[in-house]
Amino acid sequence: MSDIHQGHTALGDVAARTLANATKTVPMLGAITPRWLVHLLQWVPVEAGIYRVNKVKDNHQVEVDCSAKDERELPATFVDYEEWGREYVLNAVNTVVDVHTRISDLYSSPHNQIREQLRLTIETVKERQESELINNKEYGLLHNVADSQKVKSRTGSPTPDDFDELISRVWKEPAFFLAHPQAIAAFGRECTRRGVPPPTVSLFGSQFITWRGIPLIPCDKLRVTKGKTNILLLRTGESRQGVVGLYQPNLPGQQSMGLSVRFMGINHKAIASYLVSLYCSLAVLTEDAIAVLENVDVGNYYDYK
Repeated sequence: MSDIHQGHTALGDVAARTLANATKTVPMLGAITPRWLVHLLQWVPVEAGIYRVNKVKDNHQVEVDCSAKDERELPATFVDYEEWGREYVLNAVNTVVDVHTRISDLYSSPHNQIREQLRLTIETVKERQESELINNKEYGLLHNVADSQKVKSRTGSPTPDDFDELISRVWKEPAFFLAHPQAIAAFGRECTRRGVPPPTVSLFGSQFITWRGIPLIPCDKLRVTKGKTNILLLRTGESRQGVVGLYQPNLPGQQSMGLSVRFMGINHKAIASYLVSLYCSLAVLTEDAIAVLENVDVGNYYDYK
């Protein structure tokens, strides 16, 4: 016993910690992002999971006459519609969360194991939702840009001239640019080189740089491949004939917009299962609601002297 206490005159840290309680955080998930795109879109509830976009056949078909002082015959006209508008069907992002009842019964203090498992899964599902809004081959933003709305970078790097060209394509009430953080940094370097540092604006308690008063919103779902990426400019809102998000309202077990969590039961191995489902899609109402700056180089740096 004397050997154990040799060199100690008081209780040590290691022994003391056996009687102490550590303050524990909930699990941290590094993949969580602000998901600004989801916040900035107008979301439209969809009946029966289908959203049909009806369009006019000829934008210049309607004939009108400016009032004249004579008694000329007024033009007769009508507006014809496309017979079959494009229909958007809601996409489902699903997964099943399994939690052993022994784990949830014994180890749910101070943090509830089921709640944390569902929270982390829901965050992952929402991250996948934003990725699908951009990259889905059927309704994603990158796959619904008309050829006339695609812009090539003049020098490879994203320059103020390139951004002005995007604005000329989406000039009717543009809402925001959407770009990878590396692309925003590359644009900032081009502005600094030209001596025109972009101003900033505060949105949702965060600072964003702007160009011509339009904020640049960061999103890591716009992928960077071999140093190249794309930059989008959007007009949003149904009344503005822009880009709108679609979701299914009034779901059983609804937790938030288009998201539901339902208990599926406990199997013979005492494992409880929960179905997590999110129904969403996206519609571009008119061609000039979106434009893209393609193949942007994000790896160009300068030596400032």
